[in-house]
Amino acid sequence: MTDTITRTYTGETETQTETQRTEEQDRCPECGGRLVSDAEHAETVCNECGLVVEEDEIDRGPEWRAFDSAEKDQKSRVGAPTTKMMHDQGLSTNIGWQDRDAYGKALSSRQRQKMQRLRTWNERFRTRDSKERNLKQALGEIDRMASALGLPENVRETASVIYRRALEEDLLPGRSIEGVATASLYAAARQAGTPRSLDEISAVSRVDRMELTRTYRYVIRQLGLEVKPADPEHYVPRFISGLELSDETERMARELLDSAREKGVHSGKSPVGLAAAAVYAAALLTNEKVTQNEVSEVANISEVTIRNRYKELLEASDTATPA
Repeated sequence: MTDTITRTYTGETETQTETQRTEEQDRCPECGGRLVSDAEHAETVCNECGLVVEEDEIDRGPEWRAFDSAEKDQKSRVGAPTTKMMHDQGLSTNIGWQDRDAYGKALSSRQRQKMQRLRTWNERFRTRDSKERNLKQALGEIDRMASALGLPENVRETASVIYRRALEEDLLPGRSIEGVATASLYAAARQAGTPRSLDEISAVSRVDRMELTRTYRYVIRQLGLEVKPADPEHYVPRFISGLELSDETERMARELLDSAREKGVHSGKSPVGLAAAAVYAAALLTNEKVTQNEVSEVANISEVTIRNRYKELLEASDTATPA
């Protein structure tokens, strides 16, 4: 036991010594300032006194220069990073459709036919079994719906991961590919804090709302996903942008929602309806011209819901109802 304690103490001492040595290497030997690497001159210099500690360092960057993104992509000799948004994670080979050789010259008729046959066989080999075909169809559906809803890339990536998990855990039998893909996208949007309402999701999906809600509950229950209730404030920026209202109106809408949350008005209410009502009430309070019909079209809810909710928000914030 004494030997074990001695070895442990010795190991901790060596670790502390290595840490101190690393910290000393990152400090200037003259003034103790922080050392920075100057890639342009291949030198390591002190950020405080300017002392050159090392020079003629190895440049590990590319030997070519690029002045715009198009030139960078053209000169780069590496492929795109792997992604979960493609069924093969982007690792397979794609044959271009331009029908031109490496020098940019057009291919002959015989060569074009040959390349078309190669593309066909390449596409068949990329999806050799039913699982890969399933995944390819679902990920294409997720990308299509996300584009229609204006969702960012991180939401598409998360939705792809959720669908892959559902496929691996055999949750698809008895359910449609489109239904599980739509449920995955809906859950991913809520997890990322950029939610979309069920009506908006249903409008771009190939499944009805009832199947979507049923599949969504099943997927999050079986996968154990932690999805918090949608916050009405997450909808406010999108509604404000769609109506072209001011920042003051957005701030007022958030204040109305904060007051409603403190009074418990949020309970049992649709977050989309509360957000739309808050935007409408805030626009009236800041003297901006906006109608209930315009807010209804942007939020995709009825005018009756807006009328009922905005009065509740004003009462909760102790603000007089505007005329």
